[in-house]
Amino acid sequence: MGCDGGTIPKRHELVKGPKKVEKVDKNAELAAKWKYCALSQEKLKRPIVSCDLGRLYNKDAVIEYLLDKSAERPNAETVVHIRGIRDIKELNLTDNPEWEGERRNAKGDRYEDINCGMFICPVVGLEMNGKHRFCYLQTCGCVFSDRAMKEVKTEICHKCGDPFKIEDVIVLNGTKEEVEKLREKMEERRTKAKIKKSKKSKAAEAAVSTPSESKADDTQVDVAGRSSQQNGDESSQSAAAATTTPANLGHSGAATTTAPSRAGTAGKTTDLRAAFGSNATLESLATPCFNTSIQFRCQCLLEVSLSFVSG
Repeated sequence: MGCDGGTIPKRHELVKGPKKVEKVDKNAELAAKWKYCALSQEKLKRPIVSCDLGRLYNKDAVIEYLLDKSAERPNAETVVHIRGIRDIKELNLTDNPEWEGERRNAKGDRYEDINCGMFICPVVGLEMNGKHRFCYLQTCGCVFSDRAMKEVKTEICHKCGDPFKIEDVIVLNGTKEEVEKLREKMEERRTKAKIKKSKKSKAAEAAVSTPSESKADDTQVDVAGRSSQQNGDESSQSAAAATTTPANLGHSGAATTTAPSRAGTAGKTTDLRAAFGSNATLESLATPCFNTSIQFRCQCLLEVSLSFVSG
């Protein structure tokens, strides 16, 4: 084979097989998800927020992304679904008393437990290190382990006491299947919000247009009422004028009949002549009546007709 010194090559040295797929260390993957920001890849530090898909971010990194979306970032595809600050929720986390953080000895002469989480479940005390399922509530942002949610079934938050529904529970760093389900729920919730917003806008437009129409109707009613009142006044004036025509009072417009024979008529005639003078005629008695109101005018005309018309 051309080898010196009597060396014999083995099969795997001569035959090249397919390359082995490099396996990702699960511990390293879990540490990257639960201890580092999904956008900036920096260590998680308060305030920590999460999206509708259950990913963990530093709030400062998300705000920087929202202020300048055109800048190139290595993990920009993880935050494409975040449209604004309303699409994230600040988490109410419980610190782990065993987590030393920056206080631990950095000389390298002591063992560092990778599985030690920064936060724990406030109900059962499980560490949030990726080995246990954790979730948070969209209503208040409190974080609990999945075991606590199953063991203590309630519709009130264990930490702050705010009410919540099953739809408000979001799994943190879930599997691909769980992320797809959360994405479907997110799209459905946003569609409902759009429909509700459109209904509110239509109702507001209807409320704005209704007062203008009512004002126009009131104006039409006022005009119609005024016209009917004017017609009534004109009809009453014409009726009053008809009572003083020469047909009822005589051709000359004066008294052409004899003295009244009844005592009541004579008394009324005496009262009227005493008020207006002994030489008062029918025209002089009827003229002041037109300077008063309609009701008093008709009353005076009736008395004048009774005093000067016989029979």
